[in-house]
Amino acid sequence: MNKALGYLLALLVIFVAWQLLALAVDSPALPTPLATVPMLFRYAGQLAPDFLTSLYRVVAAMLLGATLAMPLGLVIGRMPRLDAVLAPMLYILYPIPKIVFLPVLLVLLGLADAPKIILIAITVFFQVLVTVRDAGKEVPEAAILSIRSLGAGRLDVFWHVMIPASLPALFTALRVSSGTAVAILFLAETLAGSTGLGYFIVDSWALLDYPRMFAGIIAMAFLGVFLYEVFDIAEQRLARWR
Repeated sequence: MNKALGYLLALLVIFVAWQLLALAVDSPALPTPLATVPMLFRYAGQLAPDFLTSLYRVVAAMLLGATLAMPLGLVIGRMPRLDAVLAPMLYILYPIPKIVFLPVLLVLLGLADAPKIILIAITVFFQVLVTVRDAGKEVPEAAILSIRSLGAGRLDVFWHVMIPASLPALFTALRVSSGTAVAILFLAETLAGSTGLGYFIVDSWALLDYPRMFAGIIAMAFLGVFLYEVFDIAEQRLARWR
């Protein structure tokens, strides 16, 4: 099935289920899609800059986290002694919900973009690090020995074997972490700041303007789908051999 057609069918099912649920609940807190969708156009002038602000924050954070985590994960995965030292630290730090560090980051970095970006980057860093570390361990030794037999050095092995072999794992981690990143972005924007989709949603909630609130929710959902698709397309382009 064509992917675009699949999305259209999925949207149709979601909107029908939403309409039925809203009619069954019969509460202003859950407006129907017929009442919500027009709000996307009515508030487009406010949603557009907030969408771009949120997009900038989450993309910058994911790039920062992945850029730092990928080489470190590969090094740890290929160095058993280093892995033995750092693995216990990963096991302790990885399960901690990173959102708990938001108050600390707000005190240290203020209320601008920096704490939000750093918080999401930390979350993405650990998710990518653990995934790429495991991918590095699974690279066949025969592939490394083959390129070394041709005179390749450590940098050549890293660039021509380790990175290509770990790309599928990297993009899987990025796709998975995109949902987590958007969720953390929402919490950060609602708790600290006056811009972004998270603030738009909570401001609408405070005004009891539920159709406007759900318009913001739809925009944030689109942000998550957009990121997921970008990483999917990037994997298809950069890992065509898969």
